[in-house]
Amino acid sequence: MCHQSVGLIARVVEAAGIPTLCMTSALDITRAVNPPRAVFLNFPLGHQTGKPNQPDLQRQILRDALRAFETIERPGTIVELPYVWDENDRTWEATDYTDGFLPERPAKVDADKAEADRRARFSESS
Repeated sequence: MCHQSVGLIARVVEAAGIPTLCMTSALDITRAVNPPRAVFLNFPLGHQTGKPNQPDLQRQILRDALRAFETIERPGTIVELPYVWDENDRTWEATDYTDGFLPERPAKVDADKAEADRRARFSESS
């Protein structure tokens, strides 16, 4: 599921009183969506819980994520976990984050207005 959708779903679930934690490898998208709380790993997209066939690493990442879940006090906090995919090779970043890979984002003021309009429409239909 995409980072944007998960972040938006997390906000709705939190509004219902259920705590959430997003695990993300797309920091820019997560910052834009502003989920209630999140942890970021600078890993390739789709690998938020670690490398394949490395269960010890995966367990440690999950433990650290859950620890962050327990300690985050301010809504919108994103904790950056210290793991590195490959200390000697960052070429995967060129694949995940090439120019033109993501659509251009609107300016913050435009995005805020669109969100306010959306919320107003939602309120009217409730």
